[in-house]
Amino acid sequence: MSTTGKQLFTTLESNGKLTVAIEDVTFPDPNGNQVLVKMEAAPINPSDLAILTGAADLENAEYTSGKYVATMPEPFNSGSKARHGIKLPAGNEGAGTVVATGDGDMAKSLMGQRVACVPGNAYSQYCIADAKMCLPLGDYSSEDGASAFVNPMTALGFVETAKMDGQNAILHTVGASNLGQMLTRICNEDGMGLVNLVRKEDQVKLLQDLGSTHVVNSAADTFMSDLRTAIDETDAFYGFDPIGGGKSVDTVFKAMEQVAVKKMTEYSRYGSNTQKRMFIYGRLDVGPTLLSPSYGFGWTLSGWLLFPFMQSVGMETVGRMRKRVLKNLTTTFASHYKKRVSLEEMLTKEAVTDYRAMKTGEKYLVTPWK
Repeated sequence: MSTTGKQLFTTLESNGKLTVAIEDVTFPDPNGNQVLVKMEAAPINPSDLAILTGAADLENAEYTSGKYVATMPEPFNSGSKARHGIKLPAGNEGAGTVVATGDGDMAKSLMGQRVACVPGNAYSQYCIADAKMCLPLGDYSSEDGASAFVNPMTALGFVETAKMDGQNAILHTVGASNLGQMLTRICNEDGMGLVNLVRKEDQVKLLQDLGSTHVVNSAADTFMSDLRTAIDETDAFYGFDPIGGGKSVDTVFKAMEQVAVKKMTEYSRYGSNTQKRMFIYGRLDVGPTLLSPSYGFGWTLSGWLLFPFMQSVGMETVGRMRKRVLKNLTTTFASHYKKRVSLEEMLTKEAVTDYRAMKTGEKYLVTPWK
């Protein structure tokens, strides 16, 4: 017996018109190890905004009930040519209650349970999800479990990646974010050194209260000196950056190289031999990544994405990570939300322009049945 409900879709046309709208949808019966989840909560993560808003002109968009139409400027429209004309669902993760299952044993074992899942269309009243990707929440609420996947597994993935590369410390350029706070707690628990970069003095205190010992404020007059000191004291020549565009990575590489050069015993025209590595894992700034010839040749810049990481480490490691997340869901991996909105409310001008700004500590939670 099929099920009907509301679901969000986003479509970008070749002329740059972006339409995001709620539609009535008929969901198929689950089969095999699929489950049908009645969705109760889904966060709006930065990774969701790529197809939800992108670089669209939201100030001048046309807003109606459950829908908005905006213009995607160049070169961003041309850069999204592969999705032109394709109606896409949105919402990487969320949580809800399993109301129907396929005939697979794993699926049937989840019937009636509250689970966290990553269906890719979480901004919906119902979702079809793979049972093996569902995390039973037990006594945790759907709000507790809504963000149980992307940020917790990403933060854990950073530490796992660093350990595999033989690192004892890492640097993170957006330390006060929800993910950054999780990373601080993980590093404290695992004895991993961490340098946190923030933009405001109150964010310094926030992380210090969480136990972070090296918090650097980019707005301070002593920023570069403080950053060099933190890198020197931790040996954090390895870091993660969700900003992407601009000079964020460039600034970190400069500070790393300046620390490394001070430790050299003789001059080299090629800079230090200390390997400096940064991973970009997001695009909070959609502009070009700007690098300068200021740190020799001993550096590597690459991308980092959660799903390729999980595929590379295997199910045993992923299973261990998921168990750790579930055990500490309301402590180490707790998420906090600025506002809760329904599917229709998330498409109002007030909401869209606010959550697209991606301000630190101001995450939205979508409650499809509100």
